[in-house]
Amino acid sequence: AKGQDKDAVRLKALLEKIQPHLDEAKPLRSFGLNDDELRELRHLSLLTIKPTMYIANVDEDGFDDNPYLDAVTAIAESEGAVVVPICNKLEAEIAELEDEEKQDFLEEMGMGEPGLNRVIRAGYSLLGLHTYFTAGVKEVRAWTIKIGDKAPRAAAAIHTDFEKGFIRAEVIAYEDFITCKGEQGAKDAGKWRLEGKEYVVKDGDVVHFRFNV
Repeated sequence: AKGQDKDAVRLKALLEKIQPHLDEAKPLRSFGLNDDELRELRHLSLLTIKPTMYIANVDEDGFDDNPYLDAVTAIAESEGAVVVPICNKLEAEIAELEDEEKQDFLEEMGMGEPGLNRVIRAGYSLLGLHTYFTAGVKEVRAWTIKIGDKAPRAAAAIHTDFEKGFIRAEVIAYEDFITCKGEQGAKDAGKWRLEGKEYVVKDGDVVHFRFNV
């Protein structure tokens, strides 16, 4: 790094800081980098800095008191990764069932939800993502955004024009949308609201964007 190149000097110092950690064959995600350091390294596309999930396939009775699962969990914790245990045999059976049968089966097995759901939830959490919905007469769609995205940025998930011409967001919380049986019921109950550019879209929000381009 040349002495007058401030960016290069800063990057060189950061690389020297993380080198001993990497020399010990430790993944960079376990180093404890702050947001500024992560941004500094992003263009290098370092593999071990990426979020990692271990999916552990266990027997039906292997969710508890399982030394192999405990070992994988210990490795994941040391690396700053997460573990989601599932039983592929059970998942295959669940996939073949109708919705009502599926719920009965899950309750019988003492499972709150299918393993696939837990994998998806863990993946979203690991990547800092969540979902909002748009609900029309004919269809409901889910849109994935980063946690903390404000309304204009969230609108860009649908189309960049929505962000460029953003005016307002009509918002109903998911629970209110379900409880009130839709948009009109939510409006009648006073659960419909208008939000501006600074509104941080929440997980499950049902949103209609007003825009003009």
